[in-house]
Amino acid sequence: MSILLRSLAWLLAAVVAFATLGPPELRPHSSLGQDGEHALAFVLVGLAFGLAYRNRRWTVAAVAVVLIGLLELMQFWAPGRHPRLEDFLVDAGTACIGFALATVTDWVLRHFRANSALTNQGPAE
Repeated sequence: MSILLRSLAWLLAAVVAFATLGPPELRPHSSLGQDGEHALAFVLVGLAFGLAYRNRRWTVAAVAVVLIGLLELMQFWAPGRHPRLEDFLVDAGTACIGFALATVTDWVLRHFRANSALTNQGPAE
């Protein structure tokens, strides 16, 4: 399961990088607006990487914020793209929210499994 989650996380990161640096006309557009699209994309990136790298979540989150900053700066050299501080703040902030959601998801699953294990053991004799 871990390799599947990691593959999905990296695929999602590649798609987001292409959408960020690729030609504007190839970027997907939705009714969410630019900030909404950024928020959704990076919440999913944070959630995917948070679930894929559970044991190193803090380190991966810190690296993700740095790489999001670099991705934004790389737009200086991408034709038709413009780096913006607001985009970085939305992207990094929502990625961190995604990492927090991964933490909550892990806690809920652990709690559910622990309760399920206790229920399945039956009464002690």
